[in-house]
Amino acid sequence: MGLYVETRVRAGMETLWERTQEPAEHQRWDLRFTEIAYLPRAEGEPQRFRYATRVLPFLAVAGTGVSAGERHRAGGDRVSALRFASPHPLSLLAEGSGYWRYVPGPDGVRFLTGYDYRPRWGRFGRVADRLVFRPLMGWATAWSFDRLRLWCEHGITPERSRAHWQLELAARVLTVALCAANPWTLLLALAAAVLVPPSSRTPAARRCLRTPPPRTAAPRLLATLEQR
Repeated sequence: MGLYVETRVRAGMETLWERTQEPAEHQRWDLRFTEIAYLPRAEGEPQRFRYATRVLPFLAVAGTGVSAGERHRAGGDRVSALRFASPHPLSLLAEGSGYWRYVPGPDGVRFLTGYDYRPRWGRFGRVADRLVFRPLMGWATAWSFDRLRLWCEHGITPERSRAHWQLELAARVLTVALCAANPWTLLLALAAAVLVPPSSRTPAARRCLRTPPPRTAAPRLLATLEQR
């Protein structure tokens, strides 16, 4: 898969499953989405859903997808897979697929995702995706995973952790601005803004693993879903 993010959540499997599989819970912590809603489905069919991301106060980019999950697997792990597409002409992301895997262990649940997508807008879209959009998506996924971890482990709601992040970001920017008059203090302030670790109550993408371990493979459920 093109993008990979992994974290370890020291909380119960059921709590993690609910907060990632229920749309109302999922949209609270995932920075990539403003709205997620299930669509009606026939008996035995995979779950279809609609998602939207607000890119401007007056503009939301929407798409649809289909997902399926396996809660009872040998070894106690769980997996869910999805494929998605957006017909919106302003969406760089045209279509894609991915999975979530939940692997229980003695020190919590190893929660990971792998996903990839096809950009639109031709050559310009491919360049914009490689240089800007794909790194931004990787960061947003990792930041959101850490936000979820804080919620599950410490009870810090997504709304509170976002406020912590905004305040800390504002403090770093203000520190740099106050030091702008002197080149040496500005360099020190910039270094501190980048290198000083975030608060333990603040989501941080740097806490997540971004490189897949050797021999990482997508679950077979994803291949089955993509054939539908």
